[in-house]
Amino acid sequence: MSPVSSNSPHGQSPLRTVQVLGGGNAGSSAHVRSLAAGLVARGVRVTVCVPAEAERAYDFTGTGAEHVHVPRSSDPASVAALRAACAQADLVHAHGLHASFRAALALSGRHTPLVVTWHNRAHAEGARAHLLRLLERRVVKAAAVVLGSTSDLVDRARRTGARDARLAAVALPGPGQAAERDDPDRLPPKIRAELGATGRPLLIAIGALDRYRGHDVLLDAARAWRRLDPQPLLVIAGEGPLRAPLQRRIEEEGLPVRLIGRRDDAGELLAAADLALLPGSWESRSVLAQEALHARVPLVATAVGGIPDLVGDAAELVPDGDPEALATAVMDLLADPDRCERLRLKGAQQAAGWPTEDETITQILSVYDELTQPQPLP
Repeated sequence: MSPVSSNSPHGQSPLRTVQVLGGGNAGSSAHVRSLAAGLVARGVRVTVCVPAEAERAYDFTGTGAEHVHVPRSSDPASVAALRAACAQADLVHAHGLHASFRAALALSGRHTPLVVTWHNRAHAEGARAHLLRLLERRVVKAAAVVLGSTSDLVDRARRTGARDARLAAVALPGPGQAAERDDPDRLPPKIRAELGATGRPLLIAIGALDRYRGHDVLLDAARAWRRLDPQPLLVIAGEGPLRAPLQRRIEEEGLPVRLIGRRDDAGELLAAADLALLPGSWESRSVLAQEALHARVPLVATAVGGIPDLVGDAAELVPDGDPEALATAVMDLLADPDRCERLRLKGAQQAAGWPTEDETITQILSVYDELTQPQPLP
C-alpha cells in the first residue's frame, strides 16, 4: 500500500493505478484518456496498458500517464505483459469484458483490487455466446466493484453474480468541433460538397460495419426516401466485416448511400449533417448520440439498451429492426423544421444534465479510496 501523504487530495500519494484497455472502441478509449488526465491532475500515478496502436490514436502519455504496450487478447503474451505492468499497482481498473478478463488472469493470486467498467454489452451467438457468459462470470467474481455505464449493464452484472455493481458516471470528454451549431448557414460547405450533399439533405451514421450496428436496416429504410425530392444522402463512416456486402447492396439497389470508411473528422461530419442516425440493435452511452445532442443535430435512434435513458425525449426513438419506422421518422423530420428545432433545444438541455468529467473523476476516486484506504479496526 502506498504511504499516506498530505500532497494527495484523496489521502494516498502516490496512489499507483493501472488502466487496462483492449483495442478499445471510441467511447471507452476517450473515457480512459479523460480518466487518465483527471487522475494525473489529482496526483495519482497512472499507467495505461493498451496496444501501441491505441496509444498512437489517443496519446494517453499526453495526459502525463505512462504507457505500457500490452498486445490484444488474442496474443498469448498479453497476460504476462499485463501481470508485469501491474506488479507495483495499488489498484487495477479494466475497461470492457476482454480487457477485464485478462486483468483478472494477470492478478490471479494477488490481493490487488480490481475495478471493472463495462461500457458496452458484448455480443455473440451459439458457442461463443456461452463463452462470453463464462468470461462475464469470471470477471465479476474477480472484481471488487463493477461499474456499468447504463442501468441495464449494472443489472446484468448483478445477475451474473457481481458482489458490488454500481452505475458509473461516464462523461463524454468536452463537446467537440461539432458543438453549438445554431445557424444552418454555418454548415461546413466543403464537407457537404466532398460528400456530394450540396443542395440535398445529409444524413450521417457513424460506427463499425458489423451486424449489430443496424446498417442493413438503414439500407432498407433508404429505399423509402429515394422518392423524396431532393433525395437525401446517407453517409456511413466506419469500417468492418460487412463493408463488401453493404457496398454490393448499395450498388445493386441504387441506394442514395455512401460508405466512406473510418474517419478522423467525425465531429466535423456530424456538424455538417441535417440528421444523425443510430440504428444499432444495442447501444449503451453511445458517443454518436452524445455528440449529436451536444452539437444540436436532430437524432433518430433505436430504443434499445441505454439510449432511452441517455437521450430522454430529445431524440426520435424507433423500434429496433424496423426500417419502415426508421424511414418514416427520417422523412417526417426532414419535412418538419420546427420539430427539428425543438429537438435541437431539447438536445442541449438533455446534454446539460449528463455527468461532467469532474463528476466522473470524483466518483472514480471515491471508489479507489474505498478499496485502497486502510479499514479501521473493529
